[in-house]
Amino acid sequence: MRLGVLDVGSNTVHLLVVDAHRGAHPMPASSRRSVLRLAERLTGAGDLSAEGVDDLVSSVADAKKSAAKLGCEDLMAFATSAVRDCGNVTDVLARVRDETGVELKVLTGKDEAKLTFLAARRWLGWSAGRLLVLDIGGGSLELGIGIDEAPDYAKSVPFGAGRISRERFAGDPPTRTEITETSAWLADQLAPVARKVAKHGDPDRVVATSKTFRTLARLTGAAPSTAGPRVRRVLTQAGLRQLIAFVSRMSAADLAELEGVSASRAHQLVAGALVAQATLHALDLPELEICPWALREGVILRRLDQADGE
Repeated sequence: MRLGVLDVGSNTVHLLVVDAHRGAHPMPASSRRSVLRLAERLTGAGDLSAEGVDDLVSSVADAKKSAAKLGCEDLMAFATSAVRDCGNVTDVLARVRDETGVELKVLTGKDEAKLTFLAARRWLGWSAGRLLVLDIGGGSLELGIGIDEAPDYAKSVPFGAGRISRERFAGDPPTRTEITETSAWLADQLAPVARKVAKHGDPDRVVATSKTFRTLARLTGAAPSTAGPRVRRVLTQAGLRQLIAFVSRMSAADLAELEGVSASRAHQLVAGALVAQATLHALDLPELEICPWALREGVILRRLDQADGE
């Protein structure tokens, strides 16, 4: 069975096509994305701008055509914080549905945390024991901890890399004062979340998903993607501290020249690093592992579970 997953995020619209069969890992067949930066195209009232809606509709229509050409039997389309948080979300979803025929499902933050946790659990298996999963997106940070396929505790907080960059940095690069104040603010905001996570016991494995964590790990010495998904990759507090001292002085244009940093995400790299550092510190984690599966894979796995027996 060939499935298509259309992920409307804060930065990109990403179509992932996979060959999926029950009892086997979904195998990527094609991946296509367009950069929209929807979270940066809000009006003063918090609505997605008319131009932003037009471009979203166009991107979804193009993705639907691509999915059909690639032989997808099913197209699952979902949106995260960029659409979820805009004031005109109802009108945006209606336009996408009416003009493309695609029903765009808006995931809650808790849904994101649960589906990402499911993906990490399936990748690592039951031997991982009590699992703590972290994910930094453009608009939010998701956390989940538990011993089953569903987390015992799942939380989404509005500390995404793009959001922090927009709301707390005035310049490029940010000033030393902005870095210091943002770090202190994140520490204060994450403290109560960390206390709730701690109530569920010490994790046996701590893993992180998402492009932000993968990029940070790569910049601190982890193996490149060409080494394959099974290579163990880690991100440490010490590595992050050194990295932040280096990248916080660089403009987005200069950051985009670094190996492993995409031009579409370079502007939010420093903010993402600060969120990662504050999260590790709040949870008292010296390091974490990078998991190659994330939200999109969780959506696919849930769909396959639902199809079992049909």
